Amino acid sequence: MRVRFPHATVKHLRWHLRLAWRCGDKRRVQRLLALLGLAEERPVAELAERLAVSAETLYAWLRAFALAGWASLRRGASPGRPPKLTPVQRDRLKEVITAGPEVAGYPTGCWNSALVQAWIEREFGILYSVHYIAELLRGLGFTYQKARFVSDHLDEERRRQWRTVTWPAIVAEARRRQALLLFADEASFAQWGSLGYTWALRGQQPLIKTTGKRKNYKVWGLIDYFSGRLFSQGGTGRFNAAGYCAFLATVLAQTKGALIVIQDGASYHTAKETQAFVATHAERLAVYQLPSYSPDYNLIEHLWRNVKRSKTHNRYFPTFEALVEAVEAGLDQFLAAPADVKQVMGTYLDELAECPLAA
Repeated sequence: MRVRFPHATVKHLRWHLRLAWRCGDKRRVQRLLALLGLAEERPVAELAERLAVSAETLYAWLRAFALAGWASLRRGASPGRPPKLTPVQRDRLKEVITAGPEVAGYPTGCWNSALVQAWIEREFGILYSVHYIAELLRGLGFTYQKARFVSDHLDEERRRQWRTVTWPAIVAEARRRQALLLFADEASFAQWGSLGYTWALRGQQPLIKTTGKRKNYKVWGLIDYFSGRLFSQGGTGRFNAAGYCAFLATVLAQTKGALIVIQDGASYHTAKETQAFVATHAERLAVYQLPSYSPDYNLIEHLWRNVKRSKTHNRYFPTFEALVEAVEAGLDQFLAAPADVKQVMGTYLDELAECPLAA
């Protein structure tokens, strides 16, 4: 059987097919697939088997389209509510969405409503409207989120050991010694600016001027876990062991009693010069390393993000001095309000406090 449709008709059939898929109209999808299959001169028996209908039904759909045209594709009265997923099917859908589209056989890393719609139809034979998919997924506990990177070198067992054993022991030691428990880190603030989310009229993306000057204001920082007290020191030099030791020396001079510092594995944190400095001041200074690739365990990261969001994102700095003034203004706010520092540490602070030895 040979059927020939004009190119414009085939193009229009494909447009209707996309629309039918989005609407979840399985009856119309079947008819359009049948017409397109016949237009591509596929064998009637093969097409009928694929669409799970008889050859007579295919001929009837073709005859109706020939006589009534596009009117034959109009959706009639709904036979009833579309079938719902069973509890078993809903659990299966949750497993598949959580595992990711690649595990389901799709060459992409992102689920979208159309892809979920296609998977449900493929696996369960139920064709939902693409607009309903978001509602269905929300009902299953999903939200549409932006992914974040996590290192493939991440050692979850070591992180668990740090959270459940090392961290509680550090807190207990700090309480016993009445020491400041300090999280250490460094941040760079660029004169050419940084971009962040903001509200704007649709179609009018905010434009931020920039000098394009690649000059950074570098800041060393420490925050106390117990009180929220902030220590910081800015400059333009490179981050290195000499600068880190000088910063620690300044903090030692500003305080009395013991300091326990928690730091990441940056080279200047672990350099021989730094180790020698810590050994020289061992009576007052102790240092502990965070697990590798665990910036989420460093509470001061929350403070850096807050300063950038409030003081440098979407702002124009015509001079380097203007940048320094803005950054220092943000730091001064936290210097004057330790309670605000504890607040921006986030819920992780409360989670750490729940460790049995930390109380």
